[in-house]
Amino acid sequence: MSTELTCLDATQLASKIRSKAISPVEVAQAHLQRIEAMNPRLNAIVTPNPFFMDEARAAEEAVMSGIALGPLHGVPFTIKDCIDTRGLRTTRGSKLFSNHVPTADATVVTRLRRAGGIFIGKTNMPEFALWWETDNVVFGRTVNPWNHERTPGGSSGGEAAAIVSGMSPLGMGSDLGGSIREPANYCGIIGLKPTHGRVPLTGHWPDTLLRFMHVGPLARSVRDIALSLSVVAGPDGRDPYAIPVESYKPTKPTPDLAGMRVGWTTDGPFAPAASSVKKVVASAANALAELGCTVEEVALDSMIREDPQRISDAVYATEGRHYLDPLIRGREHELAPSMQRRLGLPLPTQQDYLDAVESLERLKAGFLTLWDRHDLLLCSAGLVPAHPHDQNPLVVEGQQMAGRNALRATIPFDLTGSPAISVPFGWSTDGLPIGVQLVGRHFDEDTVLRAAAALETLHGQPCKRLNLNGSHSRAS
Repeated sequence: MSTELTCLDATQLASKIRSKAISPVEVAQAHLQRIEAMNPRLNAIVTPNPFFMDEARAAEEAVMSGIALGPLHGVPFTIKDCIDTRGLRTTRGSKLFSNHVPTADATVVTRLRRAGGIFIGKTNMPEFALWWETDNVVFGRTVNPWNHERTPGGSSGGEAAAIVSGMSPLGMGSDLGGSIREPANYCGIIGLKPTHGRVPLTGHWPDTLLRFMHVGPLARSVRDIALSLSVVAGPDGRDPYAIPVESYKPTKPTPDLAGMRVGWTTDGPFAPAASSVKKVVASAANALAELGCTVEEVALDSMIREDPQRISDAVYATEGRHYLDPLIRGREHELAPSMQRRLGLPLPTQQDYLDAVESLERLKAGFLTLWDRHDLLLCSAGLVPAHPHDQNPLVVEGQQMAGRNALRATIPFDLTGSPAISVPFGWSTDGLPIGVQLVGRHFDEDTVLRAAAALETLHGQPCKRLNLNGSHSRAS
């Protein structure tokens, strides 16, 4: 029974708790048992909430008393270790903050709690959330549940590993270059980077590059993504980037996508990609066509011309170093090797930075023309399935390239601020999940989620394919 409970999605858990078919205490105990079985192997949850069971008992009392319940009442959730949780250590993956205890919850944590969610604990990440794998000198490495020799991605790799393995049904991550979507892709779950400004950043660290930073949900079902987005979205009066638009209200997905216009590509800015990835994206394009969409290949010339990798490299390095240097000065030896290597690279010149800023404006303007003819963009969520730990250079179809190219398919949409989701849709020959990415117009998460839900029905839920030993079967 406990394993069955940990494979239910958040929507199912909330419904069953509301109807008193199961209790919050049962759900909490089942997840603690799953964590005890899985976490020593995966190292995904790094700081447990010591009051988790107390909160579950309080949630059960509320159910029995008949008071109004929130949409996530009694449902456990996890939080990435760079998002503040009041009274609980939040290390940001760094020795520099190993004893940091926030005095207030981040806005997204407050909202999840108010919706009735029960906080399980913090999940692992790379130092400062600035790497595409999940490893640090405080807690060590998180491994991919499908193959422990592979990375779960980063920087929300602990979240993705916890969710796909059933230790948590729902979590919050953050995304500056692909840090929600890459781990979702590598672990075979769903990860949404909402439109920039849709979800407040208050309580997320680091406080830099905020015009490109996003906080968003990871889960095992699209409906959970929609539900959690409806809970955490909307301005909080504290984040100046949170745009005062109407709160997101999820609509019931429909398999009828007739009239939806989809552009798709595996080339251009997303090349080179592994043949297995290209096949899965093409298969998703065919599936959307069969579901009634008008589907055509697109070139994305502006992205090729402006080169999002070059833009992000110059802008992120310049602004990130400006912010971090005062914090790390004199303590460089305490940093993770990956961060030491990154900070040891030469800084872009002023001209490089200014050229990148100009290119960024042209990139955003050029990308907008896509929406004249299409409602969605379908592309890869990564160049390869989950790669071995510390693979640098990254190897793609025999080609060697810088490891940062692991984020080549996701970085463009942090720069544009577009809503983008990774949804699993296939498998590599060695049994690793492969996701596709759907990108939409600003504040049109509804179209993105409708298409993602339609693809999801053709793929199934990954948690049921993982057993307690971490091995897997591709049988549905």
